[in-house]
Amino acid sequence: MVSFTELNQQNDTITELSNVLCHLIDERSVCDLKVTCDLFFSYVDQVKEHLDLEERELYQSMLLHSDQNIRNTANKFLSGSGEIKRVFGQYLKRWSKNKELRINDHDQFVKDTREMFQLVFNRIEDEVEHLYPTVRAVQAAMPK
Repeated sequence: MVSFTELNQQNDTITELSNVLCHLIDERSVCDLKVTCDLFFSYVDQVKEHLDLEERELYQSMLLHSDQNIRNTANKFLSGSGEIKRVFGQYLKRWSKNKELRINDHDQFVKDTREMFQLVFNRIEDEVEHLYPTVRAVQAAMPK
């Protein structure tokens, strides 16, 4: 099973990348630089990897749990993962091609990107406040 240390480290990396990218994308001339694209797609990959890891490692025992509240929490977070992936897909289709950013309207790109970062940040907060404590409770109750 994945450790909470690893999950929290992933969340920290995602947050750091988004904070740096928020500053970089404000300057139009920097958006097309290779370093910005590399950081941006590292962020995208980190988010996808984190959501996939949670799906593989956290939800199965919660979905099979006898407590309906625990099953509801798992379903909520699984649904949220699917929604983030869907929104990310639409966002990437609009703003990138072949791992390169394609920015034809800088103001809209900045707005959409900040909304994406906020969506992911809200998810991270929800994980820390609701998902991880629930997973810990389930794990603590499991026979060893």
